[in-house]
Amino acid sequence: MKRYKVFDHTADLGLEIYGKDERELFSNAAFAIFDLTVDLHDVNASEVRRVSVRGSDREDLFVNYLREILYMLNGEGMLLKDFSIREISSRHLVGEVRGEAFNPERHSIKTEIKAVTYHQVEVEKNKEGWKARVIFDV
Repeated sequence: MKRYKVFDHTADLGLEIYGKDERELFSNAAFAIFDLTVDLHDVNASEVRRVSVRGSDREDLFVNYLREILYMLNGEGMLLKDFSIREISSRHLVGEVRGEAFNPERHSIKTEIKAVTYHQVEVEKNKEGWKARVIFDV
């Protein structure tokens, strides 16, 4: 199963993300951010961080999770490559991420993603599994 695909959206970046279950969907969404940002072959999974996020519903939880992941990139300079979800409900998520600090001598940024938006966000279960759509400011 494909993890994600990029779709055209005026001046922003649109992603459609897939997963066989909700945990894989959230993990693949976080993976997509970093797969588009940097060559993940150059990133070591040497540091582990815990992630705990709440939301008012599944879409809010999805956006808040991606905002937390994006903060680790833009606010803390972390490049992440492994994502696991330990607990998830429609309003709460606990997970773990692995990566390392950005090193300009080894890493180059391909795409700069600035923010996650609520514009057209969707998270749904269908007969193939789970699918989400989200727009990022770039």
